[in-house]
Amino acid sequence: MRRRVVVTGLGLVTPLGTGVEKTWSAICAGESGIGPITRFDASGYATRIAGEVKDFCAEDHLPKKEAGRTEHFIAYAVAASRMALEDSGLKIDGSNAARVGVLTGCGLGGLSLLETTTRVLDARGPRRVSPFFIPMIIGNMAPGMISIYLGVKGPNASIATACAAGTHAVGEAYRMVQCGQADAMITGGVESVISQTCIAGFNAMKALSTRNDDPRKASRPFDRDRDGFVVGEGAGMLVLEPLESARERGAHIYAEVLGFGMSGDGFHMTAPPPDGDGAVRCMQAALDDAGIGAESVDYINAHGTSTPMNDLYETRAVKAVFKESARRVAISSTKSMTGHLLGGAGGIESVFTALSIDRGLIPPTINLENPGEECDLDYVPGKARRQDVGIAMSNSFGFGGTNGTLIFKSCRE
Repeated sequence: MRRRVVVTGLGLVTPLGTGVEKTWSAICAGESGIGPITRFDASGYATRIAGEVKDFCAEDHLPKKEAGRTEHFIAYAVAASRMALEDSGLKIDGSNAARVGVLTGCGLGGLSLLETTTRVLDARGPRRVSPFFIPMIIGNMAPGMISIYLGVKGPNASIATACAAGTHAVGEAYRMVQCGQADAMITGGVESVISQTCIAGFNAMKALSTRNDDPRKASRPFDRDRDGFVVGEGAGMLVLEPLESARERGAHIYAEVLGFGMSGDGFHMTAPPPDGDGAVRCMQAALDDAGIGAESVDYINAHGTSTPMNDLYETRAVKAVFKESARRVAISSTKSMTGHLLGGAGGIESVFTALSIDRGLIPPTINLENPGEECDLDYVPGKARRQDVGIAMSNSFGFGGTNGTLIFKSCRE
């Protein structure tokens, strides 16, 4: 049994705002959510900028007693899931709770709390470590708390595949609904690791932009002057369910999930292969799963990190898969505005991709002023583009050579 699976609910917490409409409006206006780091004193760091969530109040989404002791990534995931479930109109009760599940992607979990707890341990000893420490740092506590707060009791898991985690979560949730393992899934990605060790670690790798004097222009995918990615935080969650039940409920259908592909580079700890081989096989696997050719795709939400290697190699991969269609397809990187949410990237970018289909509007790649060498495709520079999007692709590629691609389709029939 292969049921058709559709997106009926969306939720977002991003550096551009809390809520789908606030973030989407900013994305389509080409606004940047990047600014100076305020979470800690970053004056001694090579990178002093990030995409921080600025307007979030945990008490608006969690019980007051729990809000103060819930790690950011968990609170973001719960909030975005509440939004998505409310948006979907799906009601959870005793008749369906065991058939509705949660599957999220998260790369690093509670890294910030790990830092502060280590300091407490060193300064004050083991008796001062909070009993909530372990539950609050593990990545699977995001879907765990979503399940508790929303009352869903179906499949419950978290995927930790670095920057591909959110995409892998949506893809695996799609398969669960498709094959009948669940009748609905709340799925997406989350991350909140704007912390000293995170910034220091990526700086040591020389992976981050150091354009500290002009934060809004720091994330510049496919541009000649790109110098690294910018860490972002937040969550993007979707509700997936069978097409038939969505129609029976009269739910608004944003898009259909048409295909999912995965691959491994088998090449390097952090660098993709220069020919984009892993990305090529991943995109092709998703196209094969969807049963379509590359020429059918109207838009690609690119991984587009703003690092010298990724943008070039992803471009080469698109050319290899799309061939003569490569110069026709619209491509953009929303990371130019949100920064890179790591394990949460695939979650928010799946939401953006579904919205591009639903609204007929392709987000821009901002800060693309002088295309880099070989970066000569249509990256929708500067301004959003009004265009009907029938089929769209979203790419995520992670450290360790782990890749994920999703394909979404308009469900207007």
